[in-house]
Amino acid sequence: MSSFEPEIRDYLRKVLRTISACMLFSLFHMTVGIYFNWAFFEGQIRTGNIIYYLILLISLAGLIYYLYKVWSEAKKDV
Repeated sequence: MSSFEPEIRDYLRKVLRTISACMLFSLFHMTVGIYFNWAFFEGQIRTGNIIYYLILLISLAGLIYYLYKVWSEAKKDV
């Protein structure tokens, strides 16, 4: 019942996956960083800061890999 063509529908799904993954990444890291106060340096670097930023970098690499896979999907034959 959808009036979209398959190419447009696939493109919109990619856009939606991209926006959703980026929003989830941002909201998670903003919440954890501010709630546990790990995103801020208060005079010195603490262990929590190091752990937070390592997790941030690892999950950023995962997000970039996920977005690369989403946008480089081969066109499926219908």
